[in-house]
Amino acid sequence: MAGYAISSYGTFLNMVALNLFVYETTGRALAMGLFMAVRLASGFAAGLTAGGLLTRFTAKSVMLWTNIAQASVMLLLVLAPDGLRTAALVAVSVVAGSCGTLFMVSLRSSIPEMVGEERRSWANSLSITGRSLAMVAGFASAGVVVSLVGYTAAFVVDTATFALCAVTVALLPIPGGGKGGSREEPAAVPGAEAAAEPAAEAAPARRRRPAALAALAAAPGLGLMVALRGVDALGSSSHNAALPVYSSELDASRPAVFVSAFWCLWALGNIVVQQLIQRHARRTGRPVGALGFGWGTCLMSGAFILAFAGFPLVATAAIALVAGAADGLTEVSYTSHLQTLPAGLRAHAFGLSATVENLGFGAGMILVAAALDHYTPLTVVGWSHGAALVVAAVFLIRVAGLRKAPPGPSSP
Repeated sequence: MAGYAISSYGTFLNMVALNLFVYETTGRALAMGLFMAVRLASGFAAGLTAGGLLTRFTAKSVMLWTNIAQASVMLLLVLAPDGLRTAALVAVSVVAGSCGTLFMVSLRSSIPEMVGEERRSWANSLSITGRSLAMVAGFASAGVVVSLVGYTAAFVVDTATFALCAVTVALLPIPGGGKGGSREEPAAVPGAEAAAEPAAEAAPARRRRPAALAALAAAPGLGLMVALRGVDALGSSSHNAALPVYSSELDASRPAVFVSAFWCLWALGNIVVQQLIQRHARRTGRPVGALGFGWGTCLMSGAFILAFAGFPLVATAAIALVAGAADGLTEVSYTSHLQTLPAGLRAHAFGLSATVENLGFGAGMILVAAALDHYTPLTVVGWSHGAALVVAAVFLIRVAGLRKAPPGPSSP
């Protein structure tokens, strides 16, 4: 998790440095949008293939080589001559988008094998805490690093962070991590392989379903849960795009101040709630659960809508803390819930989830950018997160119905 946090710092540092570098290299604002579009499209495609890839290769090898690939392409950008800078930027966009998604799917799907089923909520919370700290450090230091030592130094730092993360992955004793692993692959999930692909022998008339759809059918309400995650990603695109616009309206001379302060407070709320979740997991031995995901989404969407309502800065600061805490709650509860799936289905579910999230965020960025030319940030964020509130309410009703239903012989 320390290695993952360090590489996340490099990622957030480069989210600022690379966008500025793209603009300076091409001289066109459109190029920044295309750079992000290629990155999101690569992540979308990687999510579709992640499940199949993890059935052929171990999670450890995928995590290792995705970090090596990202370090290599950043080094390529540093060494590329001026005439090949644009091609190197395209390569960075493709590799960063696809490898970032593959790494996250591999990490999340292998956590139960790393730490045990009973500690997965604690491990998820730990990883999110590290990422939140990395986000604050990356965004806060990006301007200083670029201004003082330049883009090349920022890219070298990012290369080093991915290399360091690769070293930590290589040292991990993950079950099934390759020859010489310190622990053996557990045979704890009987029938997982058969569950991933419905058995033709048992039902010759039944057509085979894709493994990702089989994963969604493995637990009641899971398809709705993934759909809510996609709508939530669309909502996230709205506040990400609207924050700079809203900040400029508050203070046109220093628009970056409000954005930076908001995200720092958001991260602080996220970190605080992770400590509470870890204590809850240690005390009860249970994860937050699907209800936590539904209620957390409602609280998070409501908080982001209120953040653009024009309240005094003190009240907005409190809202940012609540939004970060709710976001952290949804992240842990969602990841922990998907990790309850059998091993043969887990990677497919996380891969499909990554695809849906990338689709929601990418489509949202296009729609929101167009809407902000005609409507206020509050209106755009209100509609986007309002959609998430509606789907979250449907999800909570569904979960409540499942809990009230009497257990039958076929109940999971």
